[in-house]
Amino acid sequence: MARWATIETPQGPKLVIRQDDHWVDVSASDPSLPRTLRELLLGGAETQRQALRVAQSRDAVCYPADQVRFLPPVLDPQKIVCVGLNYRDHAAESGTKPPREPVLFSKFNTALTGHGQPIVLPAVSQEVDYEAELVVVIGKSGRYIRRQEAYEYVAGYTIGNDVSARDWQLKKEGRQWLAGKTFDTFAPVGPVVVSADEIPDPHRLPIESRLNGRVMQHSDTGQMIFTIAEIVSYISQVCTLHPGDLIFTGTPAGVGFVRQPPVFLKPGDLVEIAIESLGVLRNPVIAETS
Repeated sequence: MARWATIETPQGPKLVIRQDDHWVDVSASDPSLPRTLRELLLGGAETQRQALRVAQSRDAVCYPADQVRFLPPVLDPQKIVCVGLNYRDHAAESGTKPPREPVLFSKFNTALTGHGQPIVLPAVSQEVDYEAELVVVIGKSGRYIRRQEAYEYVAGYTIGNDVSARDWQLKKEGRQWLAGKTFDTFAPVGPVVVSADEIPDPHRLPIESRLNGRVMQHSDTGQMIFTIAEIVSYISQVCTLHPGDLIFTGTPAGVGFVRQPPVFLKPGDLVEIAIESLGVLRNPVIAETS
């Protein structure tokens, strides 16, 4: 059982593990251990157990929990794969029939940003939206993964916000899903990754988004059309999944572009995504500057 994060330190980004009221710097406490979460996952179960032992050591290098600056938990995923229209209530509000197979798109790593860091509104978009999402963190490599074995490949879960420029995604010729979803800072993730053994059923988690304190989305991960096992298995038919890969699993009803009138993000806003057992991902909104 573990809670992992990546924080900024004077020595650069470092992998930390939560221990009581502080964060343990893994590689500073034991130089043989990795500096990043992806490297820790690549090291396998024994490396992860060693890191947990170090976290419990009296000699561990620690940071007070209220004095850290979070970065995305996985700084360098090989892939960020997203699933669209995966909540029954969101498909209904969008006027779309529930898909018969998962709808996939992706984001680039340049879209990643961390808890507390700003979502930057691009000057070329006037319709930027929020989407609360449960994010799966892959723990080991696999291809053609069977559904009944899919959870063996899940290292843990975190919170994501699939920020979307709706005017690019839906109004440009050909519908530019990739472009609309992957502007810089459009993939806030964090603040922590909770190991899978702490989440006995990822389909029984209340999920909501709040905009300036107002609840915009309020649902439950049980609303997913395709389960995490189905999603992991399906994606693995297309490409090999590797440790540290991130899978955004879809958003529930209540997004901004379907509201009357529509609600889009503006400078000065504060977006919070809350998922039970995982915490709160909080990001201010600012305008892009030249």
